[in-house]
Amino acid sequence: METADFEHLRVSTEAEGRVVVLEFDHGKANEMGAAVLSEFERLRDRLMVDGQAVAMITFSRRSSKRGTPIFVAGANVTERRDWSQDQILQHVRWQRSVLASLRAAPVFHIGVVAGVALGWGTEYLLVCDYRIACDGAVFGLPETGLGIIPGAGGTSDLRAHIGLAHTLRLGMTGERIDGAEAMRIGLVQETSGSLEDGLMRARELAGLAAKRSPTAIAAFKDGVLKSVGTTGELRTEIEAIRYEHCVLTGEAGIGREHFSDLVKGGTAPWGPRRLMER
Repeated sequence: METADFEHLRVSTEAEGRVVVLEFDHGKANEMGAAVLSEFERLRDRLMVDGQAVAMITFSRRSSKRGTPIFVAGANVTERRDWSQDQILQHVRWQRSVLASLRAAPVFHIGVVAGVALGWGTEYLLVCDYRIACDGAVFGLPETGLGIIPGAGGTSDLRAHIGLAHTLRLGMTGERIDGAEAMRIGLVQETSGSLEDGLMRARELAGLAAKRSPTAIAAFKDGVLKSVGTTGELRTEIEAIRYEHCVLTGEAGIGREHFSDLVKGGTAPWGPRRLMER
């Protein structure tokens, strides 16, 4: 993956290109605005065509002038000062569609939070497949106190992760919660100590994914996401079609051929990722 031409997002690769690392380090507080959203679209497009990437890690080392660690402090509201209402509405619809498409990217996406994740920061975590909260992580949805509602998944999708009651609590009170409470309600799946501890764990998980077939990883994630909210019969068919895709692309044959090495923790000469035709 070409990474040098991202201006606002720090994008790099590890493990011979199989792990993409995304570091937020822009603006005053990693606020999300139009320029960053444009780069998210470009990153999404590259993840779709990159035949090697199987995992992605998102994190931030940024701190405020007072030394407060920041993941994402919210949307870039200042850029909207001179926008018309129609421009604002179009922008919010655009950001919602960008996040939805990034959610479907064919990689195992791990978010590591060691700082303030408010509004857009909490909503961005819904794009991740797995979330780790480090010491100092803070989550919250302040939007209703600003005369709006969360517009990037906090209203529509958060309930599926933490349940109706906790979604209403966070959105209607603006209460901020720490990593322990976030894990208790299901917003994150693990807690860690320092950011470095969290990144070590994320790289451990990404390394496990990196040993696997990119085609199978993509088919599995697509099958899981497509099954949400469907009937049992349709879920079975979704799974069957994706299993057959792994067989027809030859990945299942590679797995059988190298079975003895794989069960010992080794890897196999997997082919480049082949996505199903939509």
